[in-house]
Amino acid sequence: MQTAGDRGPGLDRRRLLLALGFGAANVGVLRHLATPPTASSSVTTGAAPEPVTTTTTGAPPPTPVLDPAAAVEDPGHVFDVVITGGRVIDPESGHDAVAAVGIDGDTITAIVADPLTPLQGRTVVDATGLVVAPGFIDILSYSPNGYGEWYKLADGVTTNLGMHGLDARADEWWAQHPPGTVPVNYGGAYDNATVRARLGYDPYDTADADGIARIVAAADEDLRGGFIGLHMQPEYTPGADNAELIAHAELAARHDVPLCVHARYSDNLPPGTNLEAIDELVDAARRTGARVHVEHINSTGGTGVMEEALARLEAGRAEGLGLTACVYPYTFWATYLRSARYDDWQNKYGISYGDLQVAGTDERLTAETYRQAYEANKLTAAFAIPEADIETALRADFVMIGSDAILERSHNNHPRSTGCFSRVLGEYVRERGVLDLVSALAKMTILPARLLETRAPALRRRGRLAVGAVADITVFDPATIRDRSTIADPAQRSEGIHRVLVGGRTVVAGTDTDEGVLVGVPVRSDIGGDTGA
Repeated sequence: MQTAGDRGPGLDRRRLLLALGFGAANVGVLRHLATPPTASSSVTTGAAPEPVTTTTTGAPPPTPVLDPAAAVEDPGHVFDVVITGGRVIDPESGHDAVAAVGIDGDTITAIVADPLTPLQGRTVVDATGLVVAPGFIDILSYSPNGYGEWYKLADGVTTNLGMHGLDARADEWWAQHPPGTVPVNYGGAYDNATVRARLGYDPYDTADADGIARIVAAADEDLRGGFIGLHMQPEYTPGADNAELIAHAELAARHDVPLCVHARYSDNLPPGTNLEAIDELVDAARRTGARVHVEHINSTGGTGVMEEALARLEAGRAEGLGLTACVYPYTFWATYLRSARYDDWQNKYGISYGDLQVAGTDERLTAETYRQAYEANKLTAAFAIPEADIETALRADFVMIGSDAILERSHNNHPRSTGCFSRVLGEYVRERGVLDLVSALAKMTILPARLLETRAPALRRRGRLAVGAVADITVFDPATIRDRSTIADPAQRSEGIHRVLVGGRTVVAGTDTDEGVLVGVPVRSDIGGDTGA
């Protein structure tokens, strides 16, 4: 596989031109989405500190508690499951200590850091030397398909949210995914492209005022039907103009859900640059009061100008605007060759045929094989993201982790579909020290939960590891965790994930997966009054 330093002269020339055209901005003071009053609030670099066993007074550290009514204090109580000896990390409170976790049903009912107070359990899991963390929330996935979600679980993901848009109307989508059929928690966002197509709009068609009203009415209906946000992708639907974007932002503000956007531009050749795309989203948040989330900023909106893009988002956040973003930790993006994103791709991205690789194969393209792949509309990876952009985005503490993929049976997929979260923890935390462990875990647990929980009650008890939280738990080895998937073979389970529980039930134990445990709950909005969970 091509590395960050092996992308060819086209991208290097492009980065030089960008450096001349855009000054570097200071992004060292970026703030949290909603800063918790703990040591984990700031993003630092280097290895995570060792877990504590006692406070300065000699007592065990405080127990993180979400719901005091859930606490079990009976010393003779026998828990359904006890996880013992692990390094228990709750990014919301900053708790980081060797402790035992007691679980009853689907709820964490005890966390005890005192080794003199052992917990009794019907099932006892020895997590000595391992990290016990909240189950990861993939904010930027796609619909469960009966296949890809098992690889998500093997990557530590317990909640799979299609905030990049679900390709059906809400009533249809929920009917396709009834409770008891999915092993992970699931939900997602209204998809503007899907609704536009159903109303007869070509991606390049611009709707008039009446057309926008019809589109937005469908969006409102989908939110009331249980979707937890709005999604637009103006790069793929260029006809969705700024007026349509603003109308969606107004609806998002009215219902207090995020507007998640695959930004309008992904290159730096005017007219239509990454920074112009970021400015459009900041303006939408400012004009409407909506919370706006920039999807995969490493591939769209920030490529080659990441420091300046983040600085513009941070300036908006300093005004009080609800601006966030997510990133996947790879230096290549992937989409279908016939999509609008690939229009004029050599000129826009400064890359050539040899920088393209058809997903699910080890084939780098040539002029001849490109034509064949284009005719078949293959999902194709493009090595067009500077490594520095990934590291810079990861250091920004309002940037979360989102995979932007789920594995399909064809395996014509980006490896982020199966290894995204383990790659962050293995490559960027352990190997490179780009950010510390607690901050990395926050980006894949509490930050996405907070972004969405205002209208998604199921997330108010997830993304945390605290008494009263749902027992969605990922146990992993920080010394060995890593992604194993590649462009040629994305269907590989991550390494170092030892156990994954969803709702208190073990789904993954070592290399074993129990495909009979279909306990994922629907993550629905409460806008229509029926949360379904």
